[in-house]
Amino acid sequence: MLKKYFEPGSLFSFPDYRNYFFSGAIFTIGAAAFPIALAVAVLDNGGDASSLGLILAARALSGTVFMLAGGVWADRLPRKWIMIGADSFRALICIVLLVVTAENLPLWAIGLLVFLMGLGDSFGMPAGTAIVPSLLPDHLLPVGNVVKGIVAKVGTIVGPGLGGLSVAVFGADKTFAAIAAFFLLGTAMLFRINEKPRTTQAEQKPSFITELREGFKLVWKIKWIAASIAMATFQLMVIVAAETVLLPVITRREFGTDTVFAASAAVFSLGGAISAIVAIKLKIKKPGLVAISLWSLFGIAPLVLAFPVNPTIVIIGYFIAGLSIGGWEAFWVTAVQREVPQEMQGRVFSIDYVGSGGLMPIGMALVGPAVLAFGERNFLLGAIAFHILVCYLVLLVPGVKEMRSPANSSYGEQQKA
Repeated sequence: MLKKYFEPGSLFSFPDYRNYFFSGAIFTIGAAAFPIALAVAVLDNGGDASSLGLILAARALSGTVFMLAGGVWADRLPRKWIMIGADSFRALICIVLLVVTAENLPLWAIGLLVFLMGLGDSFGMPAGTAIVPSLLPDHLLPVGNVVKGIVAKVGTIVGPGLGGLSVAVFGADKTFAAIAAFFLLGTAMLFRINEKPRTTQAEQKPSFITELREGFKLVWKIKWIAASIAMATFQLMVIVAAETVLLPVITRREFGTDTVFAASAAVFSLGGAISAIVAIKLKIKKPGLVAISLWSLFGIAPLVLAFPVNPTIVIIGYFIAGLSIGGWEAFWVTAVQREVPQEMQGRVFSIDYVGSGGLMPIGMALVGPAVLAFGERNFLLGAIAFHILVCYLVLLVPGVKEMRSPANSSYGEQQKA
């Protein structure tokens, strides 16, 4: 089955994509292990839901603040070198975290380093997504995006398991050293990529602000993209922030171990990989409708946290919740690459990341106070109701169900012309 991907003219016959692919797979394993080590380090150093939420929010805040700059520079400079710089920087942060956690330094020191980790995210993520059209011909973009996404999911399955095992055996501090090694190994493979030049740039480049404004104007013009980003913005702020902060806190409190936390994160990714594989094999006229309908099932994750009956129920619940994300990931990136000119994709993907996670730092920081104000269970159940409501409201926007600009829209007419 895999042989066809290595035949001449097929996906892995392109060496630049091949190096990009394996670099991403290795890097993802380390990245997926990082939250496990971080959560355990914070809780071991006396942190609670509020402090963990603030530290996780620090990374999301940093990524949000600097992501737009990362997107503009991803359209200005070779994306390969931006990725190398961002990945190397994140490896360095992990090495410093090794020292900080080993010396039991204050939680604010961990928070500062996590904030800097988000700075690396803000440059690496838009460049890493926007580089794919430079590595593959147009007809291979859909399968290239999906195969990369599926293997990234495999990395997020393996990563939490390895992270949990490493934390249990060696401790959180030495786990940060292992994560740094994965980051550096993945980065080394990027040096072998020969990124194809993009369209010729005018001698007089527009200003940074002008380029950023152009990106926002394009996103606003493509209504289904703007609506999808808005949907994710509010959902990540409420339900994803709640689940991210409370999963390690509740499972450690209820079951006296970090194993359930790591296993839940792993099977969540497994569910996502399975649903992504199924999604690419289906011929769907309305991928947005299918993807968002599935995404509504993410509410099962906070549901099993609201009623943590036993470890098995929590882990099974997270597997089912993971099935909700594969369809979206299988269709979203390719749809954006289809509708957005290549020279503007760095900006559009950065706006996507900023918009999707823009309010998430606030949500994470407010999880602790919200639990105190409303009660843990009531807060989680309210987040589920909000999530489902937003899912079905966004389907009312033209183009969302098809993930394509309607033919009668101004942008759709421009594309046809």
